[in-house]
Amino acid sequence: MRSHPYPATLRRKWSADLTSAQLYALLKLRGEVFVVEQSCPYPELDGRDLEPDTRHFWLEAEGSPEPQAYLRLLEEPDGTFRIGRVCTARVARGRGYSRRLMEAALVEVGRQVCVLDAQTYVADFYASFGFMPVGAEFIEDGIPHLRMRRSR
Repeated sequence: MRSHPYPATLRRKWSADLTSAQLYALLKLRGEVFVVEQSCPYPELDGRDLEPDTRHFWLEAEGSPEPQAYLRLLEEPDGTFRIGRVCTARVARGRGYSRRLMEAALVEVGRQVCVLDAQTYVADFYASFGFMPVGAEFIEDGIPHLRMRRSR
């Protein structure tokens, strides 16, 4: 019996270990979701993808080498972690992929403080992992967000 109804292989790599083809595929997915689908032209490439402490997590569905869901885990200078760029391809939504990625990233975070900037409509999703809003809603690139923090 399968442990997940929609089997997918979890991948996790440090920035230096990504191949150029993997990085391209991950950036393509992010661009499709955040820039094209959300009609939000913004500088998606922020210079942090190749930092030495950046970890990339993604899921590949059975039979497809293309990433179906993705998130990026950053280690901030103060020792906190930052989760960002959480996205799922339109054709793969509703399969629990974002939850699987969050679970994997939070295992790595452990008991360290972790922050993220959530689009407001998915704040409850992040709250289910123990993230709490910090401050008021703000607009980033035309989309309402909440800064959220998880302390353990």
